[in-house]
Amino acid sequence: MGIIKAVCTSPEKGMRKKDTGEGILIKEHGLQDDAHAGPWHRQVSLLALESIEKMRAKGLDVGPGDFAENFTTEGINLVDLPLGTRLKIGGGAVGEVTQIGKECHNRCAIFYQAGDCVMPREGIFIKVLEGGPVKTGDTIEVMEVPQ
Repeated sequence: MGIIKAVCTSPEKGMRKKDTGEGILIKEHGLQDDAHAGPWHRQVSLLALESIEKMRAKGLDVGPGDFAENFTTEGINLVDLPLGTRLKIGGGAVGEVTQIGKECHNRCAIFYQAGDCVMPREGIFIKVLEGGPVKTGDTIEVMEVPQ
């Protein structure tokens, strides 16, 4: 089980997200008021605080939302979750892992500052199966792992 350390949104794609501390997950859509929400397989992005710490160790002043992730987590090994894993988020929202990592077509500002970026390797994406409120401090736990 892990903890949500930040809930982040942005009004446009291609920019860092701001930690709003809370949000609403909408079934088959994503995080309310986020530019990446919509009817596709990458509705919500997650990145572990442990991954952000790797970039801080390289000397970057980065934090939650700087990698354009919606949820910054702690204590759950995101990249080892198989596709199809179902996650309980907060009190009742449910997401399903649809993608692990991503291809960066354009190098982001983080890559140019550090020569590396963790989101393409260590970020994951989910689609929302059941909506509900979510806030910093909520738990995120594995419900079901596909066999």
